[in-house]
Amino acid sequence: MVTILLFGLSAAAYGATKVYLLPIQGDIEPGLATFVARGVNLAERNNGIILIEINTFGGRVDSATEIRDLLIKADVPVIAFVSERAWSAGALITLSAPKVVMAPGSSIGAAEPRPFDEKAVSALKAEFEATAERTGRNKQVAAAMVDADVVIEDLIAKDKILTLSTQDAVEWGMADFIANNRHEVLNRLGYDEYDLIELQPHWAERIARFLTNPTVSSLLLTLGFLGLVVEVTTPGWGVPGTAGVISLILFFGGRFVSGFAGFEEIGLFLLGLILLFIEGFIIPGFGIVGILGIVSVVTSIILVFGDIQVALISLSIALTVSIIAFAFLWKNIKNTKFWKRVVLSHSESKELGYRAPSSYEHLLGKRGTTISTLRPAGTIVIEDNRVDVVSEGGFISVNSLVEVVATEGTKVIVREIED
Repeated sequence: MVTILLFGLSAAAYGATKVYLLPIQGDIEPGLATFVARGVNLAERNNGIILIEINTFGGRVDSATEIRDLLIKADVPVIAFVSERAWSAGALITLSAPKVVMAPGSSIGAAEPRPFDEKAVSALKAEFEATAERTGRNKQVAAAMVDADVVIEDLIAKDKILTLSTQDAVEWGMADFIANNRHEVLNRLGYDEYDLIELQPHWAERIARFLTNPTVSSLLLTLGFLGLVVEVTTPGWGVPGTAGVISLILFFGGRFVSGFAGFEEIGLFLLGLILLFIEGFIIPGFGIVGILGIVSVVTSIILVFGDIQVALISLSIALTVSIIAFAFLWKNIKNTKFWKRVVLSHSESKELGYRAPSSYEHLLGKRGTTISTLRPAGTIVIEDNRVDVVSEGGFISVNSLVEVVATEGTKVIVREIED
């Protein structure tokens, strides 16, 4: 905390403005949005102002959009100071501030979405244009930061994404002036006496920022699935299963703290796991319960990511690693109770002593004598061989003469004849 002193007393004692400094550095992700929301809330409660100091290559658009909405709706003055660079999602956050100041040698722009597709470009371009228009800036210049098809004479040619230097940003109205440091920024805007309160993410927000990082999220999801796959293939419960469960708890916990996951998404994921457990260990085979379990798990993960593309990429990585592990553990998997319930592995081979039933077609037209009453099933003797048969009609008594009139696999059908 930096405080201006007047005659040995805090400037705040003389009614100096409280300035809440919010550093926005590194990747833009859900945990950062939670931190900014806390800063905005503090500034509003204490009638202060917000100074966001930006140095970022960008990050998630959904998180940047949430931060943008927080700053636009704030009931206190908001100032954005670009200390190094505000690229991609960072440019959107910067443009949401009514006052934008840039340090010498800094830059802003380079906001073409990745992965690139026409729908994403159109949506992000509209977001940049609306933000610039709302804060009184050139919306065509803002659009050129996103869309390579935007052409501005003397500034950007076709098929180029716009990134503005400090001087260009001021000349084209995307920044208000140039300042060397935060103190100069505040003085130029008329805040000669101020109480600077530099906020930092607390431990829960730091953990949430780390856990919601796209790379870390994919890793946690992969470890979670991999741990469960290994646990299913080994007897009892051990380290892999525990590590998998902890990874999934961290995956959902980070998003819960960041506000991107609620009890509904977590409950849906747990429901999916329960359904898969029932399908694998209680209900033989694989049917509707297992399908519903898979749908529940996939849907919950997409919901907590908030971005279908990012979710599908992370799921693809997790499933690919799990499939590779499944292949390596195949020998163990075939001997697990889970696999035996899902797949019918029983076989009847000659080596195991199994013999296919003989054909009875050679008995057609032959005659024999009943040695038991046919009701309609019974036994006859043909050429000193006992044969189980079924009468064509109804009752046939013992010691009656019969003739084989048809065979159907192992079924022999006879008809009574006269001597």
